[in-house]
Amino acid sequence: MLTKFETKSNRVKGLSFHPKRPWILASLHSGVVQLWDYRMGTLIDRFDEHDGPVRGVHFHSSQPLFVSGGDDYKIKIWNYKMRRCLFTLLGHLDYIRTVQFHQEYPWIVSASDDQTIRIWNWQSRNCISVLTGHNHYVMCASFHIKEDLVVSASLDQTVRVWDIGGLRKKTVAPADEILRLPQMNTDLFGGGDAVVKYVLEGHDRGVNWAAFHPSLPLIISGADDRQVKLWRMNDTKAWEVDTLRGHVNNVSCVMFHARQDIIVSNSEDKSIRVWDMSKRTGVQTFRREHDRFWILCAHPEMNLLAAGHDSGMIVFKLERERPAYYTHAGTLYYIKDRYLRTFDYSSARDNPLISIRRPGTTGSNQGPRSLHYNPAENCVLVCSDADGGSYELYVIPKDGSGRSEAQDSKRGSGSSAVFVARNRFAVLDKSQHQILIKNLKNEVTKKCAPPCASTDAIFYAGTGNLLCRSDDRMILFDIQQRSAMAELTTPLIKYVVWSTDNNFVALLSKHAIVIANRRLNHLCTVHETIRVKSGAWDDFGVFIYTTLNHIKYCLPNGDNGIIRTLDVPVYVTKVFGNTVFCLDRDGKCRSIEIDTTEYVFKLALVQRKYDQVLQMIRSAPLCGQSIIAYLQQKGFPEVALHFVKDERTRFNLAIECGNIEVALASAHELDDKDVWHKLGVEALRQGNHQIVEFSYQKTKNFERLSFLYLITGNTEKLGKMLKIAEMRNDVMGRFHNALYLGDVRERVKILEEVGHFPLAYVTAQTHGLTEDAERIAENLEELPSALPDARLMLPPTPITREDNWPLLTVSKGFFEGAFSAEGPDYAALEGEDIADGAGWGADDDLDLNMDGEQGGDDLDMGEPGEPGEDDDDAGWEMEDLDLPADVAPADVGDGADAVFVMPNSGVPPAQRWASNSSLAGVCAAAGSFDIALRHLNRQLGIVNFEPLKPYLIDLALGPFAILPGMPSSPALFAGLERNWSDSSPPVGKGSPAIIYQLPKLEDTLRKAYKMTTEGKFADALKSFKAIIHTIFCLVVDSRKEVDEVKELLTIARDYVCALQIETKRKEFKDDPVRSAELAAYFTHCNMQPTHLTLSLRAAMSTFYKMKNFQTAATFCRRLLELNPGQKTAQQARQVLAACERTPTDAVEVNYDPRNPFVTCAGTYVPVYRGNRDASCPACGTKFVPDMAGSICTVCEVGKIGMDASGLMCSSSQSRFMD
Repeated sequence: MLTKFETKSNRVKGLSFHPKRPWILASLHSGVVQLWDYRMGTLIDRFDEHDGPVRGVHFHSSQPLFVSGGDDYKIKIWNYKMRRCLFTLLGHLDYIRTVQFHQEYPWIVSASDDQTIRIWNWQSRNCISVLTGHNHYVMCASFHIKEDLVVSASLDQTVRVWDIGGLRKKTVAPADEILRLPQMNTDLFGGGDAVVKYVLEGHDRGVNWAAFHPSLPLIISGADDRQVKLWRMNDTKAWEVDTLRGHVNNVSCVMFHARQDIIVSNSEDKSIRVWDMSKRTGVQTFRREHDRFWILCAHPEMNLLAAGHDSGMIVFKLERERPAYYTHAGTLYYIKDRYLRTFDYSSARDNPLISIRRPGTTGSNQGPRSLHYNPAENCVLVCSDADGGSYELYVIPKDGSGRSEAQDSKRGSGSSAVFVARNRFAVLDKSQHQILIKNLKNEVTKKCAPPCASTDAIFYAGTGNLLCRSDDRMILFDIQQRSAMAELTTPLIKYVVWSTDNNFVALLSKHAIVIANRRLNHLCTVHETIRVKSGAWDDFGVFIYTTLNHIKYCLPNGDNGIIRTLDVPVYVTKVFGNTVFCLDRDGKCRSIEIDTTEYVFKLALVQRKYDQVLQMIRSAPLCGQSIIAYLQQKGFPEVALHFVKDERTRFNLAIECGNIEVALASAHELDDKDVWHKLGVEALRQGNHQIVEFSYQKTKNFERLSFLYLITGNTEKLGKMLKIAEMRNDVMGRFHNALYLGDVRERVKILEEVGHFPLAYVTAQTHGLTEDAERIAENLEELPSALPDARLMLPPTPITREDNWPLLTVSKGFFEGAFSAEGPDYAALEGEDIADGAGWGADDDLDLNMDGEQGGDDLDMGEPGEPGEDDDDAGWEMEDLDLPADVAPADVGDGADAVFVMPNSGVPPAQRWASNSSLAGVCAAAGSFDIALRHLNRQLGIVNFEPLKPYLIDLALGPFAILPGMPSSPALFAGLERNWSDSSPPVGKGSPAIIYQLPKLEDTLRKAYKMTTEGKFADALKSFKAIIHTIFCLVVDSRKEVDEVKELLTIARDYVCALQIETKRKEFKDDPVRSAELAAYFTHCNMQPTHLTLSLRAAMSTFYKMKNFQTAATFCRRLLELNPGQKTAQQARQVLAACERTPTDAVEVNYDPRNPFVTCAGTYVPVYRGNRDASCPACGTKFVPDMAGSICTVCEVGKIGMDASGLMCSSSQSRFMD
């Protein structure tokens, strides 16, 4: 038993696995229902509305529901998403033992101590049948997974099988009212729609449990007589096959294993027993010391079991599902179905080599646990847990192709065995506490003691070396020197994976990965919350590993992330580029495509391969918050800035990397007070006082602005700040500005206005303002004495007045320099942005007319650096320069002596186009077909590119004009851009001209309509498919056009489906029933009223001729609703009148006009609303689920069921998504 999860709680009486999610329900004797995530080991929720023990619980197979039944006689239906009870079903008169949902119908079966079994319709919330016949407590009842049967077990010592076929027929096609029993009689005596088919008698005591086999006509039962009985049934009878004895107390629960030929039972004797179905003998027994077992549950799809006992529950597997495998060079060696097989990665060829013997002992976990291959001698070591740990040595035949019979392998006991040299292997003998070195004849050549007394496993570590595992560490052991070379503290390691060059090793434990070098020096540790399953090194030196539900990566420095999600656990065997090769739990070799862009980018950044990083930024579609956070964390905010579109994030990154120009542009967009303040702080740190001034103006921070003007020596602006403070009635602001200016008269005036006459007198007297002092003295009774040593305070003279301070130089890094050519030109912002970007003026934001006073014109600070009308030297100081004659410009007229300098080559337009767009059409027009195909695959799930090949080639040829060159010189290619005008920059971020236009597609649509009306279905089909293929390569400008393109795609898709149905119908001329079905499906396609009228007329005629008058009448009514022409309407009325006289169908067809449906475009059968379906990610066509994974028959390019982001045909979509 491999325990996966265990809980401690009150006695568990009921269990149920969720069919899809890693959840399990446990109903407790205390009345609580717990919902656990057994993968994470966490309690998700608890439900406690029952009064008393809850004995039965069950998940619905598809809805977010579960049902519970308890000792309060109530059945409760819960919605776990809403986290509440939806309703309660009442009817039982005693304890409810078990409850179960039906697999298909909205039914619940319940068993009760009131000696009845009830079947409920949980949608109508009614009891639809009562099964009576048992004369003691009914301990359990359950539906058959496929047939209309119910099995029940009772303490009356019988097992009963009930036939509920009548109930199903009554539910699907209700019988006449006359045939129904009154409800009262049904409750008392049971309805006739569920009858006893068999009564199985054979147990000597009460039967606690009975269950059907999922596929065979078998029943298993367990009783208080301590016996497990196996029964077989056929159409007429049921009989006992065998009895399984071994339990020493009451058998609580028994069941068939869903995936193996075994029976599992548990008992009040505190044991779980596993029985071989074919031999009918006990295989294994698992015991608990103090807890009796009460319930068993099996996962419907996975190899998981759960058992409830007195103090909780356990979730477990009976045996390991990981296949034994080993990878060498380009070949995988693995064991499946008792065969050693090879899988060639390059040719994908699977070849059986030799047969492996079946383990001699019975029981689980006896299969191969590990495999090690010796390429020098072409032999393998197979280790298993059989006989307490053993190994087998097989020599592979040299031809390597025959299915040779099981060889006489060389066997031995030992917990681990690995090759350590060309003809030597090491075996760990734990019983003797020694490591044995043996040759290929299985003879011991050397013995040595392990480096640690608690060594319990050994792993390969290169020639002559071993990795020895003990409880809490790994030891690198040299066999020759018999000494430990290195030691590393780790959790309990399960698997060891070496890189191709043996320079790095990954040590895998249950929840952690330890990366070390060949000398066992620790590099990093990655912790996972769920189980680590496997791993392999890729060509870049990145470790790719899998957990239960993810493929992840780990860089040597410890950075890790998710590559993709897994539906089922897999075991990675090899990583080649973008392909991960793996084995699933069934031993099948699979390949999974992954996107390596993220971790290759991070690896290049860690290894400081900046040229590669720059190339990936410009070409690879990197995006996402994780990349931005990673770059910011690693100290590359300037690189993160390249990916960010959100202005606030751009601002924060620009501040972090000191890019004041980008921060200023983002601040303009945000226009937030806190943003301007941060910008001012960073600009002050850099010494850019012009932007500091502008930031203070934006935030109206007058005090800081005044002080800035003081320290920069801008007395003119200080004077204006004085006037602003006066208008704002800010006394302290006025006084500070006057103090900064050294304006004594203004200070005296301010003090006098606010009534501080003594201070005003002292100020005037001290600074020699006699007249003002005398005037103020008239208001004073006592004159204060003047200060003897007073001096006038004047602001310091600044060293520089115009330029920014040379305090801090922010140097551009590698990436800023590389991006500078691509970034926006912030020096060329228009209008207000010119002044704002330079930090000049913009005083209109200061709200100068606060008190309604006029005078704003007098307070204009002007635009610093702006030339006056009469001042030639003002502002920019553009005076003439006296240049020496040797650098004077040459005469333009005579260029004979001029030296021609070859200009630097620019970026080709195709490269520029491809790097600036995520649209497949643009990339194809630029000639970057690989990027275009990658976009088509991610956005639309396209895997078959052959139909799109001519369109992509035409796109690539379209945006180039050929200019003939001079004689003997090649022609020139000129790139043609979309929406180009005379005002467009010579080298901008344009996009190529696209030859496909939306109006042309609309013309094609009109022609296709006309061909459809004329009955030229083959030509119309080609036109509609051409529209679909063209749309995948189309590029439009506006969101409105995007909506029109999507509508056009829907129309073309629907017509292709419709015309394919009609074309298929003509192939069934000899099968009138199938032809009629397709004619009916044709009428349910979305078409123009004209074409729908024609299809309804054809269907009406077809069904009328078949004498299916009832169905033909429905077509007549639909046809009349379309208001057809007079002649057609008259014919429809006549047919309708004839059909209504005989409203019957002579032939049964697969068509239900009352149930909405779409027609599967692959199998041409209806997919009714509410049923599962699969869709094409490219065109949206619906298919039955069995078509998933195949190519769409409508667009012929998309892979059905594949995940994709959606159609991208406009740059406005990418901006919207950003």
